[in-house]
Amino acid sequence: MSGPMALEPGGTEQDTLALRLVGPPLRRDDHTLTLRLPGHGPDEEAVSRLAAELADRVGPAVHPYEVAALLEAEGLTADQIKERYGYPNLFSLATALYEQVPRTFPEPAPTADPWRPDTLRCLLRGVLFALPGTAYLLTAPLWHPGRHAAALVVAGLVSWAWGQALGHRAHLRMVAGRREAARTLLTGAVLGAAVATATAVPLAGGGPAILAAAAQSLYLAAAGVLLVLARERLLLAALSPLVAGTAVLPWRDPGDLLRTGLPLLALLATLAVTAHALRGALTAPVAADAKRLPLRWSLPYGLFGLAAGLLVLLEGRREPYAVIVLTVSMGPAEWLLYRYRGLSVAALRRAATPTGFLLRSAAVLGLCLLGYLLPLLPAAYLTGAAPATLLLLAATLWTALLLQAFGTAWPPAAICLAAAGAAGAVTLLHLPPGPVALPLCCGAAALSLMACVLRLLGRPSRHA
Repeated sequence: MSGPMALEPGGTEQDTLALRLVGPPLRRDDHTLTLRLPGHGPDEEAVSRLAAELADRVGPAVHPYEVAALLEAEGLTADQIKERYGYPNLFSLATALYEQVPRTFPEPAPTADPWRPDTLRCLLRGVLFALPGTAYLLTAPLWHPGRHAAALVVAGLVSWAWGQALGHRAHLRMVAGRREAARTLLTGAVLGAAVATATAVPLAGGGPAILAAAAQSLYLAAAGVLLVLARERLLLAALSPLVAGTAVLPWRDPGDLLRTGLPLLALLATLAVTAHALRGALTAPVAADAKRLPLRWSLPYGLFGLAAGLLVLLEGRREPYAVIVLTVSMGPAEWLLYRYRGLSVAALRRAATPTGFLLRSAAVLGLCLLGYLLPLLPAAYLTGAAPATLLLLAATLWTALLLQAFGTAWPPAAICLAAAGAAGAVTLLHLPPGPVALPLCCGAAALSLMACVLRLLGRPSRHA
């Protein structure tokens, strides 16, 4: 360093090695070599490169903490963050990346519908709900409706209510294990058949009617067990004698022996396959943590079963064929319950706000109700039933079942009980408005239930 140093502007002093702290951005004509000291400002160029590398993962973040978790997953240490990027800690760097990368919310990849229904099984269940009614066609000449109908109706109502409560309790026990559910079904089915038969005794007026009520109660109890255990095919096979006997009715009289024997054979076959199904379920391992569940949890389901039975009975007094239509429609109704859940999950994925989801949920409800009620309209005309009453009753039952499917039991039970009580009182006491009472009560109940559906199921949290 013995030579002279030129100090003119633009001279050789610009080529000397200069040490300085990073301050304001460098000018383009500044050719000095910069050494960065830790803790003296961020390196924007390095941060920009990091933002470009992680843009596809930083963009969907909804909070800087998500970016911080991403940086941790990338293995950045505190020293690297300070020395390479010039930020004092992980969270300050994450905040800078979050602010620099624009927000992007890509659509999630399409997934399989978790609520895809088993179409064949739902249709089969609809047939199984209606098929036992053929026993009354076969045995019609052997009993007197005026003397025996009351006992059978009362026993049927009790069996229906009991079966709804027992089915709910068995499904709760299924969480603990198949063995626990089978024990509940075995005890509950026997007790339910006994209670239903006992309620029919005061109205039977004789031994044959009591036997008929007992047979009906035993069948309903056994069929309920098979349906809960998903053994629909076994039940269909057990009812094949009824199918065979009914098939020959349009062409010839099978005689009193076959009219009595075929329903009895179907009952014995149903009891046999039920015992077989329960025996298989009872051999399952014992659950170690099974807990005793309060009976009151299943009470609203039983009350709804009673209310639904009363509403269907009131409709059947005037339009017997409407009961057949409603019974068969329970299969498609169950299919639409699955579709509602699947469509609601799809709506949840597309909605961006709670209000938007509420509107989509209302559209899903309207679509499912329309899909259920539209086929009933021509069926009502074919059977001679009043379309308004049939459709309003069907809408009431379906929306009540929808709420129950989401674990909301008391509102549909209370609303349906109120509708059944009001319509029943008007019918029995011959009060005004007379026959119009049932469609009015069902219409009010359907509107109330739809309001409950939108209020309770129109929230994203019920479908997440």
